[in-house]
Amino acid sequence: MAPRIMIPVLVTMMLLTGVCNTLLTKYQDLQCVRNCNATDPKQRHTFEQPVVQTAQMFIGEMGCWLVVAGFAIVNRFTSRSRGYSPIASEGLQEQNPILKPLGVKEEERVPMRGSKVLLLALPSCCDITGTTLMNVGLLYVAASIYQMTRGALVLFVGVFSVIFLRRRLFAYQWSALVIVVLGVGIVGLAGAIAPNPQAKPEPRSMVETAVLLARAATDQVKATTQTPEALQTVIGVLMIAGAQIFTATQFVLEEWLLEKYAIEPLKVVGWEGLFGFVLTMLGFAVLHFTIGSTEHGKYGYFDAVEAWRQVTHYKAIAVSSVLIMISIGGFNFFGLSVTRSISATSRSTIDTCRTLFIWIVSLALHWETFKWLQIVGFVLLVYGTFLFNDIVGHPFRTCVRRQRAAPLLAENPIEHM
Repeated sequence: MAPRIMIPVLVTMMLLTGVCNTLLTKYQDLQCVRNCNATDPKQRHTFEQPVVQTAQMFIGEMGCWLVVAGFAIVNRFTSRSRGYSPIASEGLQEQNPILKPLGVKEEERVPMRGSKVLLLALPSCCDITGTTLMNVGLLYVAASIYQMTRGALVLFVGVFSVIFLRRRLFAYQWSALVIVVLGVGIVGLAGAIAPNPQAKPEPRSMVETAVLLARAATDQVKATTQTPEALQTVIGVLMIAGAQIFTATQFVLEEWLLEKYAIEPLKVVGWEGLFGFVLTMLGFAVLHFTIGSTEHGKYGYFDAVEAWRQVTHYKAIAVSSVLIMISIGGFNFFGLSVTRSISATSRSTIDTCRTLFIWIVSLALHWETFKWLQIVGFVLLVYGTFLFNDIVGHPFRTCVRRQRAAPLLAENPIEHM
């Protein structure tokens, strides 16, 4: 356990890095990269590179290896064992809770070494797809709607855990999932009724969106008519909500792997970051030569040359990219520290506060307008999440078992964004 005096610092830093991550990503999306001097705002083109933003996330996750290396150096060159050490060092794990192996019954698990590490490429693939879809969806919606829609994750994690991991959910937990879905729907409705004026990406064809969803190289991408702003918002919400299917699959895969193997959480993040970055770059290269280098694909999501020009030519994008990488690495580090030092439930509560802060900052920066309907959706999201995590009691006592329900996953899933 971390010293009690450090817990407020860990919580504050987790909240700060989490809020910065989402806001910085949205800040990138608002940066003009072409026709910036046009008198008509509709002719200006903003930064739309979701694949690059996915790569940024994986670079940030790879930064966890710096922490691993730092603990190893300290452990090697100091007389007291305070740094990063093997799993067998129980005393060190007590001093550094984030270094404990994930899961329960560690004695039944074998270390994840050698070729077994390649299994972590499976959740990395899910991470690539889910993160890219969410980055595309963020182009169409406000930052707060993006963050709230991600609350649908608990639904898919719940369903997949019951189906694949044989977890058991009680009636009040299923009702909580229904409430979460209702909240997500209301948030999406709020965005469609009063679309965000800042979220006006360059119109994309439905075929191109399907290509992105499938991540398949195809030459059928073509331009179609402009999508109305309200429909863009609905598409963005659906893409973000749909991305939670892949994120939930990632969490379930991680849980399944960690039931069999023992590995430190920072190494899990580091390996997934490495595999994810390599796979993202390989896929980006293939899509660039098959789609991005064509006439229809020019300036699109898969134009690697244009993406490199935008990142290197515009200082605001380059600086924000570095800050996003740092914030993602910091969010993983402090998030794992909070989970180990307090509880997974506490971390869920803190992450709810993260959504609230993102909303407040977005309003202050005039990135979106105030919507009462969005408040209703947010309240339902918070209540459903708290009810699912047993933070609040169910109003119908008959739905609640006397014994406390087992956690959905043995450990809180590793947060990546």
